[in-house]
Amino acid sequence: MTRLLQPKKGRAGLYVGLLLAVGACMVCLLHCSTPRADHSADLRPGGDTVNVAIEYSPLAVMSADGDSLTGFGYELMEALAADNGLHVHYHPIVSLSNALERLDSGYFDIVIAEMPVTAEFRERYRFTDPVFLDRQVLVQRRDMTGRLAVANQLDLARRGVTVVARSGADDRLRSLAREIGDTIYVTSDSLHSPEQIFLLTAAGEIPLAVINASTARALASDYPDMDISTAVSFTQFRSWALGRHNEALSDTLDAALRRFKDTARYRALIDKYGISPAQ
Repeated sequence: MTRLLQPKKGRAGLYVGLLLAVGACMVCLLHCSTPRADHSADLRPGGDTVNVAIEYSPLAVMSADGDSLTGFGYELMEALAADNGLHVHYHPIVSLSNALERLDSGYFDIVIAEMPVTAEFRERYRFTDPVFLDRQVLVQRRDMTGRLAVANQLDLARRGVTVVARSGADDRLRSLAREIGDTIYVTSDSLHSPEQIFLLTAAGEIPLAVINASTARALASDYPDMDISTAVSFTQFRSWALGRHNEALSDTLDAALRRFKDTARYRALIDKYGISPAQ
């Protein structure tokens, strides 16, 4: 069973914080979305600007100290742009579902966000070479005694779990429900990013959620009552999504990624964000 999450008045503080954070990120990205001086090896034929939708999350892009940006996806895209004379215009996003709709329409060229490379997604989108490895984990709060409501995957039977809409986590939970022989009630949230879903779970507004392990780890260090130890998927490739017919950009981007993944700079980025490399 799948349900859609509706906004609640109690989340006003979260929305205000999100707007401020994304607003700061947008200002920074406007300054960073500038053409490169070196056009000797444009990643996109003709040197046209590439419109990149990038999710506001620790593994994509975040504002740091109000006037600078961080995030694995952002830093990797910037490195590829600098190496290949790429003109990039960034569009910070919160809703993956809306970003994919705009990718379908051709408004965006690339979407950098949390979405696994599944067979279903491959039918609709073209994916780059893997940029790192990840898996999906359950996010939950420990009670006052330190106990967990869900100690293993079997405990998910007849419980409600929130996921990011169109992230692939809903498909995984449906498969898991068949594996355990019982129902898992999935709520698909098209309003919030993985970071916000984690924070809503930490605040007790969502009982259980599933997001990527990399994002969960980046956030959990600040929330000692949160548990992210229960995996709900095997290790999966994480790539960037392009339009299904954007073959030229896909081919040249793959070539640039393969070159970069052979460098010490790629390994330094992987180490900085504590994620697994994809070679």
